[in-house]
Amino acid sequence: MGVVRSVAQAAQREPARNARLYVAVAQAMDDAMISVFDAKYHYHFWRPVTAIRNGDIDNNEATLRDPSWSPLIEAPLHPEYPSAHSILAGAVGAVLKADIGDGVVPTLTTSSPSAKGATRRWARIDDFAREVGQARIYEGIHYRTSTEVGDAMGRRIGELAAERWLAPAP
Repeated sequence: MGVVRSVAQAAQREPARNARLYVAVAQAMDDAMISVFDAKYHYHFWRPVTAIRNGDIDNNEATLRDPSWSPLIEAPLHPEYPSAHSILAGAVGAVLKADIGDGVVPTLTTSSPSAKGATRRWARIDDFAREVGQARIYEGIHYRTSTEVGDAMGRRIGELAAERWLAPAP
């Protein structure tokens, strides 16, 4: 919620508007997690580490086996497709766009407790979501298609949550 907090703490934000923003984001993220794990166990696709280490048994002569390859981070113990981080980033991004608009926005920020408090900043919502997907590819735990599909799923889920929760109560 760090990125959401950076928006909520902007000058002249009303508490009721911030409450609706947090509700919409929380609902979008919950729905995204349900959707992504339903898809992961439906498709049950192998991660890059499994594919690369078993390149000799994939019925594709163009791929080679590399039994010593490993990702930069430990691969999660659930199926690969689609990317859960990407669906969450897409959902959050869609809600933020619905709330503050598209294009250049107040600086989005978040800090990482696992990276000793390092802070990341983005000037565009799409840059935030794109970076999340790229990080999962660079870490070696997702394919690009998985991040793109996850982001698209998340955006649609976020749009639905925004429609439901961002409008002031009558």
